Amino acid sequence: MIPKYSYQEIESKWQARWAADHLYQVHETSQRTKWYALTMFPYTSGDLHIGHWYAMAPSDVHARFKRMQGYNVLHPIGFDAFGLPAENAAIRHGIHPYKWTMQNVENMRRQLKSLGAMYDWGREVITCLPDYYEWTQWFFLKLYQAGLAYRGKAPANWCSQCQTVLANEQVVGEGRCERCHTPVVRRDLEQWVLRITRYADELLEYPGAEWPERVKLMQRNWIGKSVGVEISFGIEAEGIEETEIRVFTTRADTIFGVTFLVFAPEHPLVARLTTPECKEEVQGYIGRALGQTDIERLSTEKEKTGVFIGAYAVNRLNGEKVPIWIADYVLISYGTGAVMGVPAHDQRDFEFAHDFGLPIRVVIAPGGWSGEELKEAYVEPGIMVNSGQFDGMPNEQGKEAIADFMEAKGYGRRATSYRLRDWLISRQRYWGAPIPIIYCSKCGTVPVPESDLPVLLPEDAEFKPTGESPLKYCESFVNTTCPRCGSPARRETDTMDTFMCSNWYFLRYTSPGYEQGPFDPGKVAYWMPVDQYTGGAEHATMHLLYSRFFNKAIRDLGLVNFDEPFTRLFNQGTIVMERQKMSKSRGNVITPDEYVARLGADTVRGYLMFVGPWDQGGGWDDSGISGIWRWLNRVWNLALEERKGDGLPQMEPAAEHELRRQTHKTIKRVTEDLEKFRFNTMLAALMEFTNYLTKAKEGRSLANAAWQEAIDSLLLLLAPTAPHMAEELWERTGHAYSIHNQSFPSWDEDLVAEEQITLVIQVNGKLRDRVAVPVSITESEARELALGRERVRAHVDDKEIKNVIYVPGRLVNVVVSK
Repeated sequence: MIPKYSYQEIESKWQARWAADHLYQVHETSQRTKWYALTMFPYTSGDLHIGHWYAMAPSDVHARFKRMQGYNVLHPIGFDAFGLPAENAAIRHGIHPYKWTMQNVENMRRQLKSLGAMYDWGREVITCLPDYYEWTQWFFLKLYQAGLAYRGKAPANWCSQCQTVLANEQVVGEGRCERCHTPVVRRDLEQWVLRITRYADELLEYPGAEWPERVKLMQRNWIGKSVGVEISFGIEAEGIEETEIRVFTTRADTIFGVTFLVFAPEHPLVARLTTPECKEEVQGYIGRALGQTDIERLSTEKEKTGVFIGAYAVNRLNGEKVPIWIADYVLISYGTGAVMGVPAHDQRDFEFAHDFGLPIRVVIAPGGWSGEELKEAYVEPGIMVNSGQFDGMPNEQGKEAIADFMEAKGYGRRATSYRLRDWLISRQRYWGAPIPIIYCSKCGTVPVPESDLPVLLPEDAEFKPTGESPLKYCESFVNTTCPRCGSPARRETDTMDTFMCSNWYFLRYTSPGYEQGPFDPGKVAYWMPVDQYTGGAEHATMHLLYSRFFNKAIRDLGLVNFDEPFTRLFNQGTIVMERQKMSKSRGNVITPDEYVARLGADTVRGYLMFVGPWDQGGGWDDSGISGIWRWLNRVWNLALEERKGDGLPQMEPAAEHELRRQTHKTIKRVTEDLEKFRFNTMLAALMEFTNYLTKAKEGRSLANAAWQEAIDSLLLLLAPTAPHMAEELWERTGHAYSIHNQSFPSWDEDLVAEEQITLVIQVNGKLRDRVAVPVSITESEARELALGRERVRAHVDDKEIKNVIYVPGRLVNVVVSK
């Protein structure tokens, strides 16, 4: 009698055994080729939900697969443990952020272990512990010494209630703070900034990195490199010294079509150029604009708004005065903070001009244009018109000619502009790595000596209901002495953006207990770069970009010797619940715990991979997970069915050959699908194989080598997906521990080769018949077969055969007279 599949007993048994045996512990002394399989580590928000497991379970399957292929696989896990939610919890519940965070770590660690992943828990890192953030501070000092970290004014989202800078993603709704819902404003503040722009050009390239094109495109668009001309427009106004405003453009060929200029509302010249009669309206507009995030201001779906400031600029090429407006879609952080309006040849400008009754002058003529008004902006190549001495030139030629003319006259210069701005890392919060800087009235800004690291967060900080950083009011933390002159001094009270922690966590995984530096250089040399990184594409312009910059910066400091931290990147999709991405902020999350308790971790793992292509995601459905449960039970019964021989007919040679062929075809399909993260089709192949074996055994002896090979292969192919069940069945079928130390099965090419093909037969290009033929069929055999088929003869008899076209392995087309 086949025993019941007792998943709870099986999973707890093997998780305990694997941990006791250190089965997944890896060493740099292995003779195997290394494979660093990394999944983005989770934030310590309290509970892992199914959306987290969707990122982690399939990546674990792939890591297990690579291990069975013979690689020395490092597959670590840790916790991104600093951040605003912990501070919010401290305010709401009166619990210290450290205690709240470590309770969450403990719970999440339990959930991760229930997943059955092959994590090497001896390499766990927790970013909020001093033995980690000491080195985050050390890296800051190195960047400061190299001139890559500096303090300067930078525009930021500011919450006046919480007295803190907010990242764009922390501004919600109609421009409000996610913590207290106070309207957020834009302010220029003294902040600590990293000079990421120094690496802008290098970040546009991906040497040796196999990354999704969409992520590379997102990063390139974010960096926003543009080659063009910086053009000088004249300005005249009482009381100001400036005589020009420079505007960057990639379309110098349209300079004669400028009918207005648009400044960012926060541009410093706006206040000085605005005329008295426009002042009230302009100030009101500026206030509304500063209440929006950059993302909201740049939205293409947003209605265009703007205000005329009463002043004019002079287009030096034609002497025309053009009105100056402000509009929220222009950002002070991009280019010069001013753009020229060319409504005939830019759709955004076209709509703006229409809304505000501004002139639309065509200077690049479409083919066949005879002076009529445009219904939309014309952005294609054409001939220059209304452009003075440049009339009649193709616009691409005119672009260069105008650039030459302006440089010769001093009206402008060729230039390169970037959308990317230096990375602001200051946060006015407690729960982050303190910035290791001291301010002395005598010595100025003084870095904390490396020997004094870490600068510890004080345990007695008082969290105020206003949300203000308690570090500002913690005298024991703020007051210190200058390490240079010994005078009384004050510590920096800003902490670092949490992305500083995730910049390098993958390096720490290689040697988490190392005390002489942030990592053991020898172990980093062995493991890095990461061979396969998996995580969400939503991190494209934050973590993924920041960590690339950081890697290049510390490379130039001589700390690592590789250009890119992640060789391959794969982005999983998202799990959808109630037609929305599963997210705590949406309140539509479900935890895996109840499903693990009811159906087992292997079932949950399998279902997460079966809901759809991993890069596209899928919807969570309780009825669907039951199907995986039933299939695993069929595998269980199939593997443990008694090997019957006496009294049953033996498999005939043809049936046995077909069994081996199906086994090897399945091995090939599963291997190829796992290599390419096609988990859903991999599982479909295993299900089809299970169905085939169920039918193949009916009424036949199972006591032969082909059947044993089929069952063993099924368990080995299943092992990465359902590690607990596969381990148990491997033991019950008489094999030595552990299935996860076995080699992944390989296939015989001769067995998987197709023995037959379907030959399509046409008459005058129309389908008339199909027939299964040997793959080795010759052209003459195919012609003879086609002409002899009854369905073909009906259309060929009494007609002249003009030609017979043969496409090897596909079709025969008989061409006859009509």
